[in-house]
Amino acid sequence: MSRFDFTPYRRSTVGFDRLFDLLENQARNSGDNYPPFNIEKRGDDDYRITLAVAGFKPADLDITAQQNLLVVQGRKGDETTEGEMLHVGIANRGFERRFELADYVRVDNADLADGLLVIDLVREVPDAMKPKKIAVNGQRTLEVVKDDEDEANAA
Repeated sequence: MSRFDFTPYRRSTVGFDRLFDLLENQARNSGDNYPPFNIEKRGDDDYRITLAVAGFKPADLDITAQQNLLVVQGRKGDETTEGEMLHVGIANRGFERRFELADYVRVDNADLADGLLVIDLVREVPDAMKPKKIAVNGQRTLEVVKDDEDEANAA
């Protein structure tokens, strides 16, 4: 396993410690890939995570969203079969999958169908964090020109 050295970047940046720690931890913990999953970007601020969780029911799954972290857990109950199992090839084990989320990303929806757990995510940046024009020496800056539709809605 090769490891990337972030030391030069840590010396010349401020406030990126969390990002470097995430990258180093991900490289260290990349061995388990159950259950398999896809991450899809569906738009500028829309994402979708799809996990293959065949055999799990909605009651067996637990999805927890915290600040910057999404945890998906699956716990299978003990199910008895009527016959004797000659071969067990279908994974019937519990799992925990963690996804680090960027700031302002929230879970919009979760759906289980056909053995696939689909989790839709949306990034919503608060108005206070969006770019804004700053006046220099108290002088007004150029304003955005409103089109006719915006003026009609404002009236």
